[in-house]
Amino acid sequence: MSDYPRFTINRALVAIVPEQPFLDWIRAVDPEPVPNLTLEHVREDQSVFLLPEELADTTDNARHWVEKRWRGFFEFMLAEWFDESLWPEQLSLAMFRDWFSIHYHSTVFDMVAETPLMHDDMYDDEDGEELLH
Repeated sequence: MSDYPRFTINRALVAIVPEQPFLDWIRAVDPEPVPNLTLEHVREDQSVFLLPEELADTTDNARHWVEKRWRGFFEFMLAEWFDESLWPEQLSLAMFRDWFSIHYHSTVFDMVAETPLMHDDMYDDEDGEELLH
């Protein structure tokens, strides 16, 4: 393994970064509130997503790709915190844009190219539902 970036993969990357309204929602619905929960805490281990490089080759194209699938991303982010019973009744693209920012990265370096990438299917059972279709 090299300590110097050498290999790239054929994907772009976006991070869906929580904003203040997301934190406000967490604080409002949490049955066991975390004392002094901050936006920095909520952002500490953000989810990142690899996108098709050829479809997400600019910031605008990546944003368009994500926003075309906004509901799946929104539901994924909510589900990381609470079950559906605590979710807002109405979700919208405008709300998604308020609650999250999209951080785009065009180049993803593979620092362990000697080890093949592995894919784990989060929904490998028959009842699993794909959120981001």
